Amino acid sequence: MKKTLLILFCLLIPLSLAHAQADLPLEGPLLAMNTVEQDRILLYDMARATYRELNFGNADHHVWDFSPDGCRILFTMAQGTGLAQLYSAKLDGSDMQQMVTYEEDAPGTWGVWEPDWSPQGPIAFTMIRYDGDERTTHIAWVPQAGGTPTFYSVTGSEYTPIWSPDGTWLLYVSYEDRIAGATVFATAVPTTEPLPGQTPPTLTTLNEADAWVVSADGETKYPLTSFPTGSVSMPRWSPDGDLVGFVFSPSGNNDTLWMIGTSPNSIPTQLSYQWHLVLDLTWLPDSSAMIGALRDFRETTPNRLWRVPLIGSADNDATLYLEELAMNYADYPRFSPDGRYLAMRSAYELLIVDLETRQTERLDELTLGNTPAIWSPAAFTGESACN
Repeated sequence: MKKTLLILFCLLIPLSLAHAQADLPLEGPLLAMNTVEQDRILLYDMARATYRELNFGNADHHVWDFSPDGCRILFTMAQGTGLAQLYSAKLDGSDMQQMVTYEEDAPGTWGVWEPDWSPQGPIAFTMIRYDGDERTTHIAWVPQAGGTPTFYSVTGSEYTPIWSPDGTWLLYVSYEDRIAGATVFATAVPTTEPLPGQTPPTLTTLNEADAWVVSADGETKYPLTSFPTGSVSMPRWSPDGDLVGFVFSPSGNNDTLWMIGTSPNSIPTQLSYQWHLVLDLTWLPDSSAMIGALRDFRETTPNRLWRVPLIGSADNDATLYLEELAMNYADYPRFSPDGRYLAMRSAYELLIVDLETRQTERLDELTLGNTPAIWSPAAFTGESACN
């Protein structure tokens, strides 16, 4: 009997230690992600190869970012179909704080989405507001300690705020209604026959977007792109801050890849011409090329990762990235701040590729999902260093 108990005790020791490691101070680098059920946030510690699970109540969890020092996570919580609210918390789940307060509208009529924490401290986000059935979206920001939002945009149809690498500029997209068929490049034909009971013709309009840039102090704002028709999406700063890559779609799901300089009146450069589907877009850490998760590209149907050069035509010159790993159904490529690792999804699994050794690690099944993993910033030196 004693021998049996001793054997069981020895078998249990490794499991107990492995579980306890999740409660030890995180060393990093860290990856933050949602569960499929959105009932938790997972922190994966690369140094220890362990997970920490954070649960903040019965609501949909969505993690978006880390604080500039990596000591806090930024996330939204939503109840059912309600609008999400923005919070931050320490890496152990303590000190949960609501980051946006707004008293001009009634509770439940406003919410926060797609926040981005600047390396300089402020948090930018898309603020959603409802006035009856009318829905507006504005780019806003709060200080790193949270508070009442200050608005960067006024038209009420803006999305996707992304801080520049140095935190001095904010990039976003702004939509407007355009008359279809207004130019030879039009993406739809306007209705020319009046509707019953109407005398003038009813013109078809399309809601299409361009990219805009605003300085962190709000003093300078200008359109980065000015396409007469079609929409800009997925704007991405190059790591050196000199360029912005983006997707231009002359019509729905017909995507092409472009880039543009960040100064006013820059001329955009088209990088691909044949229509395909772009699932996601990022830059190589050295800003030498973009990596796109592309579908129906170069006679390849499944979405694979492609290296898109900044000169020439991607239709001829793009090459499969990490081709030897044969990762089909690739999405959400994200490079670690030091450029050594690539986190990505392949058929919803979360993979980490060591770009030095070309070794691939498939994370636990609890990391399955359809959202990107978020890297802790370069400034993070371990949880023990956090105040």
